[in-house]
Formats: sequence, structure tokens, C-alpha cells
Amino acid sequence: MMGSAELRNHEREVAQFQLRIAVAAFAVLAAFLLLAGRFVFLQVVQHDIYRAKAEENRIAIVPVAPNRGLIVDRNGAVIARNYSGYTLEIYPRRVESLERTIDELAQLIEIQPRDRARFNKMLQEARNAESLPIRTRLSDEEAAKFAANRFRYDGVEIKARLFRQYPYGDVAAHVIGYMGRVTQDDQARFEQEGSSPNYRGTDYIGKAGVEASYEHELHGTTGFEQVEIDAAGRRIRTLSRTAAISGNDVTLTLDIRLQQVAELAFGERRGALVAIEPSTGGVLALVSKPGFDPNQFVDGIDPQYWGELNKSPDKPLNNRAISGVYPPGSTFKPFMALAALQLGKRTARSTIVDPGYFIFGGRRFRDSKPGGHGIVDLHKSIVVSSDVYYYQLANDMGIDAIAGFMKHFGFGSRTGIDLQSEAAGVLPSPEWKTKRFRRLADQKWYPGETISIGIGQGYNAYTPIQLALATATLANGGTMYRPRLVEHVDRPRRGERRYVEPELAHRAPVRAEHVEFVKRAMAGVNKEGTGARAFAGAQYTSGGKTGTAQVIAMKQNEKYEESKVAERFRDHSLFIAFAPVESPRIALAVVVENGGFGARAAAPIARAVLDYFLLGKTPAGMDPAPEDEDAEQEGND
Repeated sequence: MMGSAELRNHEREVAQFQLRIAVAAFAVLAAFLLLAGRFVFLQVVQHDIYRAKAEENRIAIVPVAPNRGLIVDRNGAVIARNYSGYTLEIYPRRVESLERTIDELAQLIEIQPRDRARFNKMLQEARNAESLPIRTRLSDEEAAKFAANRFRYDGVEIKARLFRQYPYGDVAAHVIGYMGRVTQDDQARFEQEGSSPNYRGTDYIGKAGVEASYEHELHGTTGFEQVEIDAAGRRIRTLSRTAAISGNDVTLTLDIRLQQVAELAFGERRGALVAIEPSTGGVLALVSKPGFDPNQFVDGIDPQYWGELNKSPDKPLNNRAISGVYPPGSTFKPFMALAALQLGKRTARSTIVDPGYFIFGGRRFRDSKPGGHGIVDLHKSIVVSSDVYYYQLANDMGIDAIAGFMKHFGFGSRTGIDLQSEAAGVLPSPEWKTKRFRRLADQKWYPGETISIGIGQGYNAYTPIQLALATATLANGGTMYRPRLVEHVDRPRRGERRYVEPELAHRAPVRAEHVEFVKRAMAGVNKEGTGARAFAGAQYTSGGKTGTAQVIAMKQNEKYEESKVAERFRDHSLFIAFAPVESPRIALAVVVENGGFGARAAAPIARAVLDYFLLGKTPAGMDPAPEDEDAEQEGND
């Protein structure tokens, strides 16, 4: 009995063991079948997907930034070009400690405190940047030294790129503008415009001036390289390349030598000058003093220099020519005279007696000449700049008629010049005052306010370019062309040229004989009037008008004494001019801040500009034109 039981137990154990073997074998077989199925799924069904991912790990698409287009003046002088150089770039996401990495790099290559400060400033402004330069413009020796020690620095590379260069330094800085690093706001704007793909690999773009206004022309088209990389992300070889297309070259209407003459004439004084070709609207010179050196912005501005620019009371970054607003002073009088003729408020023979003051509402409005100018007709009122004549004229015309006429010459409206941040100025009127002030008591227009408007004071406030455009429109018989800085755009690779045609902006409703009368009176200003001293001995005929604009209001009957007023509260000096009178080729406006009488400060600057433009007369001390060999220029083929 015992043997039989043991046999049955043994047989049961064997059966259980065989069952376990079968289950295990089935499990193993099922696992192999699953693995085989997964293998087939990955290798066959999803073959294309994983092959693409593998290629992405092995192959990278690298953007190739295009050469930026050149900026040249009307005579072909290059005023913005490119040169090649090396930068030492840190990839923040690939570096464990930025400070330690920079300290280690400083033991190999000179890194100054300003380099660190600039790097930290860029790090804050462009947090998502792939790489940032810690040193720019490396010498060949420095580049070779780093290349030999490259293995010691993870996340640090040398890049070869083009740098912008402005060979004329701070000359025409507000026209040309400057370059700045692409920020998050810029990237958002590119996304909105749909131009983001074309800016991949681009670190710097135009931030002001023509560099900004014509960014899309100058930038070009980004190219791409397909490169094979190793596990560390280093390039092994280039597999294919789509070449970048260089940016277009932009030719300005500006004459850079005329610009130099104008800036030299200003010296260290603050102010602005705009010169326009009346028959086309082309801007010949546009000065804002003081200026800045756009070369300082090329590779990331030094924070110390940036702080100096922003904290300076002279505000060198402000483009006074298009955004500074000033009372026009007596330069407003020729337009008042033209309005009087056109609206029938005066004739050429109308006279008044100028005793040196005008009384209105119990208030005495003084003339700049004690005792007055005696009997004054319209011609003489411009030549000697009689304030009393225009006090009476403004009172007779009324503010609505004045504002309605002056808008035809662009006063109080943006000119539409191809630069950013242009101010509109203020053409005062009852409607303007209602919008300007909140309190009902301040919104009312009082007749006494009209009196000061007649001599370019009161609420009058215009930009130098508005004043220059009005002068150009007058010189051109009432035909106004929109001011422009660009003459044409060249596409060198295609051999194409696109002209920016003159744009007729407006025709002022004036009669030719009235315009000619005012122009002859302005010619008298420079022959025998307030501008005669500045234009003595000129070998050409010119028309002009001096102006002096108050910065602070004087109390009634209080006499202005310049020597007793702080420099920044002294009167502004203004002058408008055009030449030759017979067929005007140039019209300009000059403002010298706190320069005093227009004939003393602004008129000589205008004379220097006209002498060069019409006679080629170069002032002493003018720097020679930069040589092309000063930098390795990159051609745009």
C-alpha cells in the first residue's frame, strides 16, 4: 500500500513539473512573440518615423545669416558697411556655472569688466538666446589660442560673423541709426509678421534710423546648411547648403559731406538742422546735436556708455530733427504774410505805424526793437522782422484763419519721413485746446492768445523737419513733396534697382504772385535785413528769415537780459533759408538751442551749409573722407 501511494505522489509531482515547464515555455514563447512583434512594428511599420528621428539626432539644420546690405549716400560714399571677425560665444544652457566658465576663460583670453557687464546685460535681455558673446573682435592670435584649448571648455565656441561698421563715426548717427541684439519683443514681432524663419540665426537687427526703417531691405534672406553632428553636438561635416541671399543696398538722398559741414558748423552746441531738395522732397542733410557713435552698439553696447547716453541732460539719443518741438519764433512770419495776402487781410502796400508795442486788452505786447520800426509795409515787416506788424495781423486774421492756412504747409502734422518716432508738433487752435486740456476753464480760447501766435510764440511748437518742409514748400511755389531719405534700393545679385519716386503730398492753395512777393522779401532779409551780416559777400542769391524763440515766458514789461539767464533757459536761435532764389535747389531750417538771436547763432550755420552745397566751399578743420581700406568690406554679390 505504501509503495502504491508513493508512486502516485511521484507521478503527480512529475505532472505538475511538466505543467510548470509548459507554462514557462508558453510564457517564454509569448514574450519572444511580443518582442518579435514589437521589433516588426518598430522596424517595419514605423520604420520611416524612427529613421527620421535618427537622422535628426545625426543631422542638424543650421541657419546661415546673410550679409547685410550697405548704406551709401547720394554720391556713392559708403556710410554703413560690414567686416568679418571672430566672437567667443557661451552657450548658457550647456554650461553648469557661467561665472566659473568666464573666470576660466579669462585665464586664457583677456576679458575685461565691461565685457562681463555687457554679457550680463545681454543675458537679461535675451534669456532664450542660444549663445551670447563674452568677447567680440578676437584677434587671429586669440582665436588660435582658444582653438588649441577648445577641449577644456564645454559650451564655449568661436563664431565667425559679420560686424557692422560706420566709417564716419558719429556723423549722421540719427539718420543711419544703429544695430542692437534681437530681443524677445523683436522675436514676437517677427512671429506676428510671419518673418520669423528668415531671422533664424540672426543676432542683431536695426534698432533706429534707416537701419530700422529699412530692416527688411537690408537684412537679406537666411540660408541653411544641413550638417552632420556627433553625440556632443559638434559639427562633423556639411552635407548640403542653401546659400543665403545678401541684403539689398540702400542709397540715400543724403550728402554725407554736406552733413559733415553742417555738424562741424554746430560745434558743441545743441540743436538740429534739416535740408531738403524742394523739387523732390529728398533730404540732403539731417542733423541732431549732440549725437552718438553707432559703432558702440555694434557688438553690444558697453553699459557704462549706455548709462552716459541715457543720463546726459543733453539727451544725445533724441533725434531733435524729427522729434524735438520748438516755437518757430519769427521764422513763422513769412507764412503769416503769405496767409495775409492769400486771405485778403493785407496787400503788398498795406502799412502800419510800429511804435514798438501793441496794446490789446490792457496788455502791452512789446517789439524786439525799442521804439519800433516806424512805418512798416508787408515787405519791410519781413525784412526787419517787425513784431508789432504781426501782432496786429494775427488779431485781424483770428486763430481759425491762421490755423486753417498753416495746415497747408504741414505745420502740426507729421511729415511722413521714412524714420521712426517723428513728432506731430502743435498747430494751436480752439479745437486743439479743447482736446489738450481737461478743465473747462483751460479749454476756452482767449483772443489775447492769438496775438502771440502771430510771431511764432504762444502754443506754437513744431519740429525742425516741419519748418524745413514748410520752407521747401514755399520755395517750390506751394507744391509739397513728402520728405524721404532713400533714393533707391539695389539688388546686386539680380542687377535690379528700385527707385523711391518723389511723392506729391499736397498743393497749398496759394497764388504764384503772392509766393513770389514773400520770396523777394525773404531775399531782402539776407541782403539788407536781419540776415545780412551772416550772408555778406555771398556769391549766390538766397532767401531767409531769422527767428528767436522764448524758452521761458517773461513777465509783462520785463526786459530779457541774456547774461542774467541760465544757459538752458536762454532763447532758441532759428533760421530758415532757400537758395538760389531764382530756382531753389535747397531749403533748410536750423535750430540752435539756447543760442540767442537767430542772426547770431543759426544764420551762420545756414550760410556754411549753402556755401558748400552751392559753391563746394569746404570749411577749415573738416575731416577727410574715410578710406575704404579701413575695414574689410563684404561685397553683396
